[in-house]
Amino acid sequence: MVMTERERIKALLDRKKPDRVPVWPFAPHGFAAIYSKLSLADAYTNPEACYQAQRRTCRDFGWVFFPWIGYASFGAWEFGGDIRMPHGEYDQAPMVTRYPIEKDEDIYTLKWPSPDSGFLPVARRFAELARQERLDNEPFNATINAGGAFGMACNIVGLERFLKWLVKKPELARHLIRTLADWSLAGLPRQAEKLGKEGVLGFTGGPTSSNNLISPKQFEEFVLPTLKEGLDKLRSLGYETTYVHICGEHNANLPFWSRMDFGDPGIIGVGHEISLKTAAAYFPGDIILGNLEPAIIQTGTPEQVYE
Repeated sequence: MVMTERERIKALLDRKKPDRVPVWPFAPHGFAAIYSKLSLADAYTNPEACYQAQRRTCRDFGWVFFPWIGYASFGAWEFGGDIRMPHGEYDQAPMVTRYPIEKDEDIYTLKWPSPDSGFLPVARRFAELARQERLDNEPFNATINAGGAFGMACNIVGLERFLKWLVKKPELARHLIRTLADWSLAGLPRQAEKLGKEGVLGFTGGPTSSNNLISPKQFEEFVLPTLKEGLDKLRSLGYETTYVHICGEHNANLPFWSRMDFGDPGIIGVGHEISLKTAAAYFPGDIILGNLEPAIIQTGTPEQVYE
């Protein structure tokens, strides 16, 4: 029996074997924009076009359709800084041009963003479009985000400066992470009330907490506590599954990631730096996704890409 992509993901969530491994690319909206002959800026500024591009691309390639919009520098614009949308051949995503925290003491007067700040209206409109339908290749049509305070702190202060704070001014780092975690946690009940539970997937990640940037000890102290709070809040609100994107070199952090509750089962996405055997050892009851080197798609031969 040939399954749909939605049926394949449901089988995995029910701990059953699907007819084949589903193909679920992470955050394909940039590729989808190019494939649909849109500009990369459209992937971040035009929610209608971005949604239709993802929908079409996933259908044409036989992928799992997981409507998603966002960017790695989230937080800077929303809390009062400036960003530049991608343009030209070498831009790939929005780039911070001015950080909202210019002086250290600015963290003590940082205001929570309004619902119409920065990228929030685009994300809200995209979510409204996504909730209007749920297709055969679409196991989830909405996300609810938890955690991410550490990454937002890096975006609001600037990565290099914030990493220096961890060593030289840890009290500033703790204060900012706490402020951002409180903002994120405060919004979860309202999101849950609006979204409901059906078709909604919890989501979190850790792109700036890799071992290329911080030590395992720093991960345990500055990342783990608030990330765990967010995941626990999702569980308390009734969300059974969280997709976590463990981005980059996190091998030494895996003992801490494995302490967190991603659901029953969770969906654990890992980069090519983490072997599937290692991921399976740390997350034996969860769904493992990823481990492929994205550069192969860009620089590999057609035979390598197919394999």
